[in-house]
Amino acid sequence: MNMMVRIYHNPRCSKSRQTLALIEEQGITPDVIQYLDTPPTPQELKEILGMLGMAPEDILRKKEAKEEGIADLRGDALIEALCAHPRAIERPIVVNGHKAALGRPPESVLEIL
Repeated sequence: MNMMVRIYHNPRCSKSRQTLALIEEQGITPDVIQYLDTPPTPQELKEILGMLGMAPEDILRKKEAKEEGIADLRGDALIEALCAHPRAIERPIVVNGHKAALGRPPESVLEIL
């Protein structure tokens, strides 16, 4: 069975690196999306949030959001802002088919693999 696993990855983040290593230990070679270089579109981010069962506020990195001036936004405005300022998106996010998980802690992605 060929699964298409994607990881929205920041190589400078230790949790992101640990999560990627954990996926690879399962014998899976994920599609690695360096989301700081290639941020999701607002539509993609909405779909990911739906799979996570989270609101945009739930994936907000507070310090970065404050630095980017987007901490007070909500809903669609926040989704647009996160796509424009991807460093404020909590990482890593792993997507497998119609399921997604936030790699905090990294082991939490195992349930969707």
